[in-house]
Amino acid sequence: MLDIAYLMKIEETEIKDVKIITPSVYKDLRGTFFETFKSTLFESYGLPNNFYQDNQVRSKKDVLRGLHYQLQNPQGKLVQVVLGSILDVAVDLRLGSPTFGKHHLVELSSKN
Repeated sequence: MLDIAYLMKIEETEIKDVKIITPSVYKDLRGTFFETFKSTLFESYGLPNNFYQDNQVRSKKDVLRGLHYQLQNPQGKLVQVVLGSILDVAVDLRLGSPTFGKHHLVELSSKN
């Protein structure tokens, strides 16, 4: 497994396959730099590394988005907030899963 301490922090949650990924941010006089995705790093942690689609959304205050799930051809989501903050909720709807019905809520922001 790669030593990622200098790249990003990957936290487990109660729901298998839901991870909190926090990049290491490097600052200098020019601004900031950080990696949000690296295929070899994701692969070493058993995370998906073959993204087929990349979306960006800008929402007004108090907007509810989401409620996404796939019964056939399930997809992972990589969520990042570049301005403001959101409450991101993952709910385990997988029948037979030991965490079926459980949820994980996290506030994501441009600061974290």
